[in-house]
Amino acid sequence: QLQLVESGGGLVQPGGSLRLSCAASGISLDYYALGWFRQAPGEEDEDLSCILFNGSVTNYADSVKGRFTISRDNTKNRVYLQMNSLKPEDTGVYVCAADHDYMCSGARSLLDYDYWGQGTQVTVSS
Repeated sequence: QLQLVESGGGLVQPGGSLRLSCAASGISLDYYALGWFRQAPGEEDEDLSCILFNGSVTNYADSVKGRFTISRDNTKNRVYLQMNSLKPEDTGVYVCAADHDYMCSGARSLLDYDYWGQGTQVTVSS
């Protein structure tokens, strides 16, 4: 059973940066596509980014393109989300997810992934 645990969230001022980390245990992530989602109160989960199992493909939602960067380190069984130029509308719970067969071919629902974590809170406010 794969378990995912996110960390790195917190309170940051607009324009600031945060780096989120998601650690996996139980199963190697080597053959899993990994994604990040944002959950905001009263809104649908937003598919922010995906990275293919070997890192050769990444995609981003328009809302974060150019500001966020997804990366992975398979030797550490981790995926990261570097978030720069943060805005108040980036506030939410950030959840990482893993899927064995997904090719990062387009936006999808969190529930379409095989596994996901509990999330880490990010608050962007002055």
